[in-house]
Amino acid sequence: MDEESHDARLRRNLNELLQELRVVQAGVQILFGFLLAVTFTEPYLRASTFTHTVHMVAAGLAVVAAALLTAPAAWHRVLFRQGQRDRILRISNRFALAGLACLAGALSGTVLLLVDVIIGMTPAIIASAIAAAGFATVWFAMPMRHRDPDDANPEPVDSPAAEGAPVAGSAV
Repeated sequence: MDEESHDARLRRNLNELLQELRVVQAGVQILFGFLLAVTFTEPYLRASTFTHTVHMVAAGLAVVAAALLTAPAAWHRVLFRQGQRDRILRISNRFALAGLACLAGALSGTVLLLVDVIIGMTPAIIASAIAAAGFATVWFAMPMRHRDPDDANPEPVDSPAAEGAPVAGSAV
């Protein structure tokens, strides 16, 4: 079996990350569209200050999630062929995780809004807390339990790739 080169692994990892983000971005765009459309309805105009505040927080988190989840593509474009694929991948992973956290907050806030309108405040708080706990568990806690502690940083800190130096044959 051929051993995958460092550059090939970085290229594959970056492509996988960008593909994963394409899936998530569609959901963020749909959520933001829903949150935007709600503001132009008659019932929204009569809603409480609490509802408006939760809505603004959820919409704000959706915008931040969109920015963070699209940042890796922007970084890739801006730094294309600069020999910084390793840096792009490390930073993009952080952007993706922060974007997912913001998306979880936006979705939990949206659950709070919907359940409050349909059933009432107390069930809305419970449903929103359950949603937030569910996202935290499924998106973060469970995967963290399965991480290989020996693979936390596969590249030595003093390697050229870890320092962001161009890797021989690297296009990005």
